[in-house]
Amino acid sequence: MIVAVMCCVAAHAADGGGKLVALTFDDGPNTTTTVKVLDVLKSNDVVATFFLCGKDIDASTRDVLKRAVEQGCQLENHSRSHSRMGDMVADKIRMEVNFTSHVIRQISGRAPQFFRAPFLETSDVMYETINLTFIGGLGADDTNPALDAAARSNAVLSKVKDGDIIRLHDSEGNDATVDALKTIIPELKQQGYTFVTVSELFKRKGVTPVPNAKVTYDNVNGNK
Repeated sequence: MIVAVMCCVAAHAADGGGKLVALTFDDGPNTTTTVKVLDVLKSNDVVATFFLCGKDIDASTRDVLKRAVEQGCQLENHSRSHSRMGDMVADKIRMEVNFTSHVIRQISGRAPQFFRAPFLETSDVMYETINLTFIGGLGADDTNPALDAAARSNAVLSKVKDGDIIRLHDSEGNDATVDALKTIIPELKQQGYTFVTVSELFKRKGVTPVPNAKVTYDNVNGNK
């Protein structure tokens, strides 16, 4: 088993102009916290990318995800069951990923391009089996109930840089992260950042995302 969060390998190109950042959220969808996140995004006129657990996509949450798409957000793959996958065999890995990709395509009309491994746990078998680009990101330890909204927002604002993929969680009841967003988004806007989806981040930076390359992207500019 390999447990790794590897640094981004940037490809070929120049900055698409201005400072860019991608907000991402793991462990949804649900009808409570995901909705609150969408409310904050809408009120600030920004978009984000949601890495979804297929097991939580049902009749009620489909409407939440349709709203996310209508707001310009992107839906990506975070496995079906959110189980540790580092020791899984290839067939089980395919089942986890294909299930979620299928339902995302039904809802959004587009196939997922990106995958975030549960617990950021990867293996050679995962990289070889999952034909999606692996995404990591700048985290804020925002599943830790001991950290309040101020601590979470500071964890992002103290480290963020151009090209970063910010990794947060819209898991049910995670209201401190919702409150942290109310600081993170306006502050980064004030610093000159534009919020884009993950696919738009790669596109505007002129970087080609690479599946099956044993790379997990945290920042599309590489180690800067």
